[in-house]
Amino acid sequence: MDRLLTEVLAEETQVWEALVKGDTEAYQTALAEEFEGVYPDGVFGRETQLAVLEDGPTIDDYALASARVRPIGADHAMLIYHARYRRAGQVAWEAMRVTSLWRRRRGGWVNVFSQDTPEGAPVP
Repeated sequence: MDRLLTEVLAEETQVWEALVKGDTEAYQTALAEEFEGVYPDGVFGRETQLAVLEDGPTIDDYALASARVRPIGADHAMLIYHARYRRAGQVAWEAMRVTSLWRRRRGGWVNVFSQDTPEGAPVP
């Protein structure tokens, strides 16, 4: 399980690094063609996700914590973690909970799904 967490978290970190660097090629490599993401403003596929980097980096800094992984069959893994980040050009930090589904492929992993839930006030 520790090896699986290390592998998948490294791939997820590369996604964040692509957002920091504005690296569309690395972002494209990480996302499956059938990728879908669920966000507060909608559900988007791979092409919409790649378009966010058209104007350059979207994130200045980030920190990932409390990561855990769940194997989903032989070739998939679900990564769950807490992210703190600063959007490009912003001072304030934001936080969210992320769940991402990764599929094993030759030589690594590819992200097929992600859901980002902004951290808010606790539910009573």
